[in-house]
Amino acid sequence: MMAKMIAAKNLVKLLVLLQVAAGGGVAALSMDYYSMSCPFAEMMVRSVVYDALAKDPTLAGSLLRLHFHDCFVQGCDASVLIDSTDGNTAEKDAQANKSLRGFEVIDRIKEVLESQCPGVVSCADVLALAARDAVLLARGPYYGVPLGRRDGTRSVDSDTFTALPPPFFNTTSLIKLFGSHGFTVQDLVALSGGHTLGIAHCGNFKARLAETDTLDAALGSSLGATCAANGDDGAAPFDRTSTRFDTVYYRELQMRRGLLSSDQTLFESPETKGIVNMFAMNQAYFFYAFQQGMLKMGQLDLKEGDEGEIRHTCGVINS
Repeated sequence: MMAKMIAAKNLVKLLVLLQVAAGGGVAALSMDYYSMSCPFAEMMVRSVVYDALAKDPTLAGSLLRLHFHDCFVQGCDASVLIDSTDGNTAEKDAQANKSLRGFEVIDRIKEVLESQCPGVVSCADVLALAARDAVLLARGPYYGVPLGRRDGTRSVDSDTFTALPPPFFNTTSLIKLFGSHGFTVQDLVALSGGHTLGIAHCGNFKARLAETDTLDAALGSSLGATCAANGDDGAAPFDRTSTRFDTVYYRELQMRRGLLSSDQTLFESPETKGIVNMFAMNQAYFFYAFQQGMLKMGQLDLKEGDEGEIRHTCGVINS
């Protein structure tokens, strides 16, 4: 088993190197970026994530979502972690990010890292590693995370308005948005599979209740009752195994049990239906496609050199 894990990790490293060599990555990142300056960084991150998920398994989806919401707004620069000030409403307080969770886990990771390697590991790298470990600990695939991101110094709520996909997007809009970042249609469907973890709130899926032609009647009744009792704060899991990383999300779409309109549209549209069906019946292929999508996403619009900094506290820009 150990030999297989080592072989898998070496294969992932090789894929990263090949992508960088082909111009698909950023040469400034490397798999061993902290090997000399903070050699146990990844171990420290995984330890904190493990403890957090042991207490609250639902945080796996939250940590993955934090990384996604960071990278899609100005790139992977930890701007989603910056606190608002009297003169500025930051990304984390934008409407699209109101339900984000897991900030305390990232803060704890950063505290541990700063105690051992002060000023070395960026908050952006912490987000990338925490998302990977959340997926792994939820029984999902291991994938290599090239490191060396720097933290941004801008975080403004308005930057989220057109950067993040709203829950009502159809396939055409999703393909356009993801395509603007260099993602293929398969990347889109694979990354959407991150919704195999976590929950959504009624404010994001109540409009779905009117889509009776593509909504399982029993699920619609259950969701309607949840929202009637709790208003927009009511919540429901994306699928029936919402703390385990698997292909149930895609099988739910086949049964018209997708929670968000932007989920179910992937099965209803000819551009993406075949990929949904493929992932639903082949977990290994989904895991591979998800690994590739996360590798791409983790390298969006990176900050380099003077463009960024290494924040001492993830919620505050260095003074």
